[in-house]
Amino acid sequence: MIQKTLLGNTGISVSQIGLGTVKFGRNQKINYPETFDLPSDNEIIELLYCAEELGINILDTAPAYGTSEERLGKLLKSQRQNWILCTKVGEEFINGESSFDFSTTNLRTSIERSLNRLKTDYLDIVLVHSNGEDKKIIDQDNVFSTLADLKKSGLIRAFGMSTKTLEGGLLAVDQSDVVMVTYNPTHTLEQPVIAHAKQKNKGIFIKKALVSGHLQKIADADADPIQTAMQFIFEEQGISSIIVGTLNPEHLRYNVHCAALALKAKHL
Repeated sequence: MIQKTLLGNTGISVSQIGLGTVKFGRNQKINYPETFDLPSDNEIIELLYCAEELGINILDTAPAYGTSEERLGKLLKSQRQNWILCTKVGEEFINGESSFDFSTTNLRTSIERSLNRLKTDYLDIVLVHSNGEDKKIIDQDNVFSTLADLKKSGLIRAFGMSTKTLEGGLLAVDQSDVVMVTYNPTHTLEQPVIAHAKQKNKGIFIKKALVSGHLQKIADADADPIQTAMQFIFEEQGISSIIVGTLNPEHLRYNVHCAALALKAKHL
C-alpha cells in the first residue's frame, strides 16, 4: 500500500505512485522496448481495481495519449470521486503524428473536450504538454495566465507543465502549482527543479522514472534496477509522486512494493 502526500500547496492529496495511462489508448510512436496491443476494457478495469487496492489515486492522461481520456471517462463511471485526474493541453496525436498548439483558444477548447471525454465537470490537474520550447511557451504563449483563469472559474484545481528543459522547469515552479520532470539514475539534469519546488512548496511529479521500460542494471550485478531507481528518486526531498505506466497488475504491484520500501528506508 502506497501512502499519500500533499501536492505542494494545492491542498490535493496524491499517492506517491501514480498510474500513467498512455498505454490505455496509444501504441504508435512511443519509446517502449516492446510493441503491445491496446488493452480491453476488462483489462483496464482490472488494472484500475488493482491500483485502487494499492492506494494509488492519480491517473495521468492526455489528449496525445490516443483514446486514453475517452476510455477512462467510460470506465470510471461513478468512481470519479475516488481519483485525482491529471490531463494535459498543447499536444495532439492524430493519424500517427504529434502537433502542438499553445494558443489560449486551443487550451480552452482542449480542456472543454477533456471534461467531456472524462465525463466530469472539473479536472484536478492540467499540465502543459511541452514540445521542448518551455521558455517560449511560458513567456510568449502565456499558458499559465490562461490556466489560472480556468482555475479561478473552477474548471481545474491545479495547473503546471510537463517540462523538458532545466530553465523551463525552474520557470514553471515559480509560475504554477506543479511541475512534471524527468528524473532517474541516468538523467539528473533537472534535479535543481525538484530542489526549487521543495523550497517554494510546489508539487513535483516524476516521469520516466524507469526510463520508459529501458531501465537496465544500474548498480552492481545483484541490484534490482527498479528498487535502485525508486530509492534514488525518493532520496530527493519534495517528490510528490512518481508516475509509472504499465498494463500488468503484477508489474504495478512490484513498482508500489519497491516504492514503499524506498520510502520506509528514507524515514528510518
